[in-house]
Amino acid sequence: MTIMLNHTIVPARDKEASARFFADIFGLKYKGASGHFAPVRVNETLTLDFDDADSFDIHHYAFHVSDPEFDAIFKRVQETGIAYGSDPWNLENKNLNSWNGGRGVYFRDPNGHILELMTRVPSAD
Repeated sequence: MTIMLNHTIVPARDKEASARFFADIFGLKYKGASGHFAPVRVNETLTLDFDDADSFDIHHYAFHVSDPEFDAIFKRVQETGIAYGSDPWNLENKNLNSWNGGRGVYFRDPNGHILELMTRVPSAD
C-alpha cells in the first residue's frame, strides 16, 4: 500500500481569507467553506483544510512543483509584493536557492506559516 497524505488542517486567523490567499498564489480554486473548514484542493490526493484558530504554532508547508508552475507561482508572489528568500532563515533576501539542481524559494502566508516551493526534491539515497 502506498501511503499518501489526504488532508491536513492549516490553522488561520481567518480561514476563508487564508484559503483565498493560498488558492490565488498557487493558481488553485477556492470554492468556499465546506462544513467547519475552508478547503483548498491542492491536487487529486491532497486538500488543505483551513480552520479558524485564536493561537497556533507557525508551520512549514513545502511543495514540489514543475518549472512552469514555479514560474507562475513565483510571479504571483512577486506581483503581490510578498517578501521571499532563499531559505527559512532568510525569508526576505529576495534570492532563490539552487538546491538539488533546481530552484527553490520560501515566503510567508498572512498567518506567518512558511511556504516553500522547490522544483527538485532531495534524492532518497
